[in-house]
Amino acid sequence: MSADNETDPTTGTPARAPGTLPEQLPPLRAALEAVLLVTDEPVPAVTLAQVVERPTGEVEQVLATLAQEYAETGRGFELRQVAGGWRLYTRADCAPYVERFVLDGQQARLTQAALETLAVIAYRQPVTRQRVSAVRGVNVDGVVRTLVARGLVTEAGPDDESGATRYRTTHYLLERLGIQSLEELPSLAPLLPELDDLAADSTSM
Repeated sequence: MSADNETDPTTGTPARAPGTLPEQLPPLRAALEAVLLVTDEPVPAVTLAQVVERPTGEVEQVLATLAQEYAETGRGFELRQVAGGWRLYTRADCAPYVERFVLDGQQARLTQAALETLAVIAYRQPVTRQRVSAVRGVNVDGVVRTLVARGLVTEAGPDDESGATRYRTTHYLLERLGIQSLEELPSLAPLLPELDDLAADSTSM
C-alpha cells in the first residue's frame, strides 16, 4: 500500500507526516491556544508566528485579544507576557486549589536564607559566591547550589580577577516573578553595600 492511501485509524482521514500542517487549518486563535497549552516556558511571539505560519504582528494582536478575553470572562487561567514571551498561567485567586492538587498540601517554599541570597545575586549579578557571602555575612555555598538546582540561578562564567565562578539569575526567575526584565525589580540596590567596599574591608581585616 502506498503512503498516499494510508489513513489515520482513529479518524479515518488520510494520514499526514509529523510536523506538516493539515489541509484544513483551524482558526489562528485555536492554533495558538493549542501550542500555548503544551509549553512549559514563555514562547516569543516571533516563534509562535513561525509555528502557525502567520505574520508576527497578527499573532501579537491575537495574543493580546486572548489575554483580554480571558481576563474579562473570569476564566481560571490567564495569558501573560513575561520574560520576553507568552504563556498560560492559572489565575492568582485559584492558587489555593492548584496548590492543593499539585503539592497535596505541602508548600515548596524557599527558605529565608535562600531568598536573601537570591536577592543579592539579582541586584549584584554577575557575582561570585564569595562576594554574596560578604554581603550576607555567612557562607552561601549550599544555598547557591539549591538556587541552581531550582533553576533560579545559573553560572555566568569566571570572574576576571579571581577566576571564581560568577552567578546570575535566569529567565525562569523572571517568569516566576511575572516581570519582563530585572529593571522592573524594586529599587533596593542602593541599600546593599558596594562589592568593592566589601572587598576592601575583607582585605584589611
